[in-house]
Amino acid sequence: MMESLEIVNKNEGLVFEARKLRKVYQTGNMDLVALHGVDLSLYAGEMVCLLGASGSGKSTLLNILGGLDVPTSGELIYKGWHLDGAEDQTLTLFRRNCVGFVFQFYNLIPSLTARENIALITSIAQNPMSPEEALEMVGLGARMDHFPSQLSGGEQQRVAIARAIAKRPEVLLCDEPTGALDVSTGITVLEAVERINRELGTLTVIITHNAVMAEMADRVLHLSDGKIVSSVKNAVRMPASGLKW
Repeated sequence: MMESLEIVNKNEGLVFEARKLRKVYQTGNMDLVALHGVDLSLYAGEMVCLLGASGSGKSTLLNILGGLDVPTSGELIYKGWHLDGAEDQTLTLFRRNCVGFVFQFYNLIPSLTARENIALITSIAQNPMSPEEALEMVGLGARMDHFPSQLSGGEQQRVAIARAIAKRPEVLLCDEPTGALDVSTGITVLEAVERINRELGTLTVIITHNAVMAEMADRVLHLSDGKIVSSVKNAVRMPASGLKW
């Protein structure tokens, strides 16, 4: 039984490898194919943007990478460990120890302060940073004892990011992290994500509909109809502060 997912990776730097990844949802008598044989490699320290229209398979792929869903067929390998076909207990350990999630909606507990929201995660993590350190990383050191209702939308999202990275995950998965925010607030949130990717070396995967955000990534994967139709490597990563949309 795997206890910590500390796996020696023969291909140094390779975090995820997907081979012929397929996901089919059954709706009544019909099959809805969300992913069609996706092949993918993701590496430590990368920032990768998944770009595509609604229904293109972005969220399905992100959920499978994060162990929130399982593929119907194909292989998904995390640092040499097969997640496809893994038991629920293994996937729970994987999510708890290896992955941080950031969603469009912040999902903070209203009755707890920013510090206390993060402490819920650090109390069960293997080697966490302190809630104070996590909040400092996203620029909220002065707001750690405020409740969510006392924080702006952008501040709440940065608390959610601090919560996701406080356990020092190797992988940070962001699903439309700026979708509910205005432009200037969204850029502040992206600057926090950018800092974490740079300073912690966290593989960061961001879903977005906004093509401008792709400029801050190392690679941009375009999805359509459940397939990766192109993979483009940016020659230069645009800093989040330079994005305009």
